[in-house]
Amino acid sequence: MSETILVTGGCGYIGSHVVRQLSESGHRVVVYDNLSTGFPNALVNGEELILADLSDTAALNDAFQSHRFSTVLHFAAAIIAPESVSLPLKYYGNNTRNTLGLLETCVRHRVKRFIFSSTAAVYGFPEGGVAAEESVLAPINPYGTSKLMSEWMLRDTCAAHDMKYVALRYFNVAGADPLARMGQRTPEATHLIKVACQAALGMRERIAIYGTDYPTPDGTGVRDYIHIEDLASAHLHALTYLEQGGEPTAMNVGYGRGSSVREVLNLVKEVSGVDFRVVEEDRRPGDPASLVARAERIGELTGWKPRHNDLRGIIADAWRWESKLAALPKQ
Repeated sequence: MSETILVTGGCGYIGSHVVRQLSESGHRVVVYDNLSTGFPNALVNGEELILADLSDTAALNDAFQSHRFSTVLHFAAAIIAPESVSLPLKYYGNNTRNTLGLLETCVRHRVKRFIFSSTAAVYGFPEGGVAAEESVLAPINPYGTSKLMSEWMLRDTCAAHDMKYVALRYFNVAGADPLARMGQRTPEATHLIKVACQAALGMRERIAIYGTDYPTPDGTGVRDYIHIEDLASAHLHALTYLEQGGEPTAMNVGYGRGSSVREVLNLVKEVSGVDFRVVEEDRRPGDPASLVARAERIGELTGWKPRHNDLRGIIADAWRWESKLAALPKQ
């Protein structure tokens, strides 16, 4: 296969799983990453790494000139919603402005396909706690807004130029490679399943449930947790969709099934065999009671089907990965 794919942020949690699946499917992949939250040894198949920042327009242009990319998958971004409230300009810089620069470079070098790592945060508080692609787009923090602005730039750019796109709106990504080759490694991670596994390993004194009075079956927040392997495979299906002439679109990536915070914590205790301490605290501002995907579109358009949509399995893979990380020598 002669065409080369550029993956920005390919050393991070989601990007590295996608890079691995692309390589295993026979694609030639080049990764562009500043390693601010990524790890070079997450590239388990020896993919080429360009160590540079997206804001470095000269380095970015050199990469495109050297490789003549046909397709770009764009993951590089800041992703912590609460931080975006206190540091909004970081998010508009890293996410929106850098996406603008990347799109300008793509147009200049006649890139044909662009797959964008977006988020369910573009929906804010969807009616009834369920978000379809047609739901109102009303983000409640700069993180969601920065991603939505990027989607709009991508939509308008592709309408004006010979480039097609898919924006994938992720719900709650969790789990790790079942062979424990890679997983979530960000030191200050806020993902519930990861931090619960850390509590089970004795790395955290306790886990807090923020809000037990939501209008949900057990009073705790409900989210749509998707296994990282299924999320990664959605990108390969989106790529095939574009290669076969699919029209530009946004697609939700989730299972359409919610699990509560309490359910997750109880399952982590079962899988790990550790009864770690859980405390109940007040709701956090900006947390919806429920956020679940309507995700029929991606299956209908691309044929994507989840293969790991079992919460216990997601947690088991996360537990295996966190146990491996905990056993590594401290650096």
